[in-house]
Amino acid sequence: MQHMPSPPPLRRHFRQTRDRLATALITAGGIGVIAAVMAIGVFLAVEVVPLFWSSSGDAPRINLETLWLPQTYEGHQTPVHRWQPAMAEGGGEPRFGMLPLVWGTLEAAIWALVIAVPLALGAAAHSALFMSRRLRARIRPTLELMEAMPGVVIGFVAGLVLAPWLDVHLAQGMTLLFMLPLGLLLAGGLWAQLGAGLRRRLPMGWAALWLLPWLLLFWLLSSWLAAWWFGGDLRTWLEVSLGLDYTNRNAIIVGMAMGFAVVPSIYALAEDALSGVPKSLVEGAEALGATRWQTLWKVVLPAAGPGVLSAVMIGAGRAVGETMIVLMASGNTALMTASPLDGLRSMAASIAIELPEAAPGGTHYRLLLLAALLLFVFTFCVNTLAEVVRARLRRRYRRMEGAS
Repeated sequence: MQHMPSPPPLRRHFRQTRDRLATALITAGGIGVIAAVMAIGVFLAVEVVPLFWSSSGDAPRINLETLWLPQTYEGHQTPVHRWQPAMAEGGGEPRFGMLPLVWGTLEAAIWALVIAVPLALGAAAHSALFMSRRLRARIRPTLELMEAMPGVVIGFVAGLVLAPWLDVHLAQGMTLLFMLPLGLLLAGGLWAQLGAGLRRRLPMGWAALWLLPWLLLFWLLSSWLAAWWFGGDLRTWLEVSLGLDYTNRNAIIVGMAMGFAVVPSIYALAEDALSGVPKSLVEGAEALGATRWQTLWKVVLPAAGPGVLSAVMIGAGRAVGETMIVLMASGNTALMTASPLDGLRSMAASIAIELPEAAPGGTHYRLLLLAALLLFVFTFCVNTLAEVVRARLRRRYRRMEGAS
């Protein structure tokens, strides 16, 4: 057996020095990122603390009661929640209730998740278990590239294209929204009734093509059904029958736009969790006679549950912190209503709009930093918890692979 000659001492010393330098730079970079994140939190906390210890001469003292409980203002007979930091001349004292901003932030995030989670998890399950490898190799990078799309572009399209279109075709859009689940169920039922020969011609990995003609058919039927159900004017029907007003830029528009932005991140993480389930579990379930759906529902989802939950949590963290989409598509009205047809105002959008005009050190300025601190704490906690869940999932997969 021949022995490889050892490198010269000078070359070996240079290589060791280079490795140590690279390790030191990587370590310093990691510590620097952690220190920067902690410094942001400390800075926000230091700037917010004086808000509760002193008050400026043009605003009342701020406390937890004035921030989170309804207050009695001039012109209102009952206590209300209001965020109006810049009052018109002679319009009374500023109103600093934070709850409308928190409500708008959560409402926008909830509607985004309502739209994004079913689409992202459905796409992840289909990609991981049913799609052909060739198609998956093309579809997955395309969906992941969508995550790089700037939020300002999505907000621009939502505010200037989607909102006016839905304003004109409101009845058709709402009818189609309710009909899509029925259309998907009908298409799936007809697929199950097809003969074995026809289903072999269209493999399961390409079964999504089967849905396209049915979606087109329901799109054409939606206009006729809208005219039949609502007389072609859903806005009037909502106002007369339910007492609801429709705002051009509302929570539905925000949810659709922000859901589109959140789908890629949820899809990528959920698909990793589903495809990471050991193949022995899937093959064992199918060998025992389970169908693909039973394997997905009874085996894969329980095993990948923590990873799927982590994906949803990270998507929620991004939805809560999104700024430009909410800023351009929500109408920026600080309302506290449960109707998705009304506008809203989030904490991130308020910071982007009002911080340049707020006087440094004033009450308004410190309240905006308080909103930033709340967003920081929420996002930090959600992302940290999601990473903990993902770490546990990786350990579970390693134990499963070792046992098999």
